[in-house]
Amino acid sequence: MALPENAKIAKEAKECMQECVSEFISFITSEASEKCQQEKRKTVNGEDILFAMTSLGFENYAEALKIYLSKYRETQSTRGENQGRPTSSGGYPAGVAGSNAASGGQSENANSLLSPTEHDGNAAYGYPSDVTAGHNGIGGDSY
Repeated sequence: MALPENAKIAKEAKECMQECVSEFISFITSEASEKCQQEKRKTVNGEDILFAMTSLGFENYAEALKIYLSKYRETQSTRGENQGRPTSSGGYPAGVAGSNAASGGQSENANSLLSPTEHDGNAAYGYPSDVTAGHNGIGGDSY
């Protein structure tokens, strides 16, 4: 559920949300890091985060993130294959490293994939277009 356009949020509420998000991230990454240590690895990857979210009871969010991670990796793979290769029109594919026109000359990063202007209305928050906000992640039979 989104807030109305004219909604005002108190500074204290914003700070509280920032603290909650930071705590949530720490909670998930701590669990993921523990898994890595048990497996004698030093780098936490996307699967570790998904595992942690599922094992901590956030499987509703993990499923959406699993789809997003798959789409993200597919996009990155495609970009790597096309990097430096001209398209049939003689130009470079949009968003490929070396072609910064699409990003206003800025270096390419994961955030450029999340731009709401590059997605349809259902994906305005960075989710691929086939991932919708069908529930709030709280659980129960109502979603």
